[in-house]
Parts: sequence; C-alpha cells; structure tokens
Amino acid sequence: MNELPLDGFPGSARAHEGNRRRTTIAGMRIFLTVVTMLFLLLLIAFIARSQGGDWRPLTDPAAPLSRPWLLWINTLVLGLASLSLQWARVAIRHGRRRECLAGLWLGGLSALAFLAGQLGAWWQFELWGYGVSSNPASSFFYLLTGLHGLHLFGGLVVWGVILVGFRGLRPARLSLRIELCAIYWHFLLGLWLLLFLVLTSTPDTYRTIAALCGLG
Repeated sequence: MNELPLDGFPGSARAHEGNRRRTTIAGMRIFLTVVTMLFLLLLIAFIARSQGGDWRPLTDPAAPLSRPWLLWINTLVLGLASLSLQWARVAIRHGRRRECLAGLWLGGLSALAFLAGQLGAWWQFELWGYGVSSNPASSFFYLLTGLHGLHLFGGLVVWGVILVGFRGLRPARLSLRIELCAIYWHFLLGLWLLLFLVLTSTPDTYRTIAALCGLG
C-alpha cells in the first residue's frame, strides 16, 4: 500500500504551525537585536559628544528637560499601550476574540497618543529655543526620539493590518501576529525607558559613564 503523506494528518499540521511560529518569533528577535545595537551605538555617540565644550545640557534649569512632565505622561501612555497589547495577546490565546479586539484598539490608540505627545515635546523644545540645530544635545534628542517614533509608527502599520484582517484570519495566524505585535510593543517600551533615563540624566552622570567607557 502507498503511504499517506504526513501532511494529511492534523498532527503534522500542528507541527508545521509550531515550526512556523518558532521561526517567525526567532526572526523578530534577530530584528530587535539589530535595532538594539543601533540605538546602543547612538547612545555611545551621545555620551562621547556630551563631553564637548559646546554641549548645552537639556536638564539645565532653563532647559526643556529640567521638568520633563510631558515625557513622564508619554511614558505612562506607552506603558498602557504595552499592557493593552499583552491583554490582547492573552485574550486571543484563550479564544476571547472580543476582549482581544478591545485590547488591540486600546494598545494602538495609546501608541498614537504617545506619538502625539512626542510631537508635543518637540514643539516644547522649539518654544524654549532648543531647535534641532541649536546645539548637539538638542540634535541628539530629536534623532533618538525621532528614530524611536519611526519604529513605533512601523509597528502601527502592522497593527492596522491586523485590525483589517482580524475577522478573516485563522485563530493560529491571528494569535501569532498579535504575539509579535505585543513583543514589539514591549521592546519599544523598554527602549523608551532607556532613552528617557539617558536623556534626563545630568552632565555628571555623562562624565561618569564616559570615564568608565574610556570616552572622556
């Protein structure tokens, strides 16, 4: 008798789906590693450049980050976006599609609010005379926050694709896409916390880091 192809059995289909899931998540992790290295290199350049004589600290009493209340609000909003995507991730695993959809909407809208808040921070910088070319510290602020926002915007494009195909996707495929989206949101939150910490640090902190890294 001829043997039936293994792909005809449900177990084989599940194994294929599992392999696909692991491969896709591994690809996401590689991508996030590359993005992490990019930002780490930029932060090293930031610390090295902060030792120059023309550096105007953003945390001086008259500078925008002396009272970064707007960035604190933005941080909380991005945290809400991350929590919402995690809610959607857990909900779809248990087949609760309505809860999943609510989490998706809340996560995406919170991310949009974060981007709006970041644009508000840029506007604040302009009002205080800290434009993109006013001094190296400002230039790095725009560069770092702009790149972070660009990556978040890319995530929102994927979020929109998930919403459009939400009802037509198979459960396993939908679960995988939401999981990848949640992982990406968590990564962007962690990356933003690092950027926020560095950007709001004092010149003494920069000197200490530069000395430890041999950048002084």
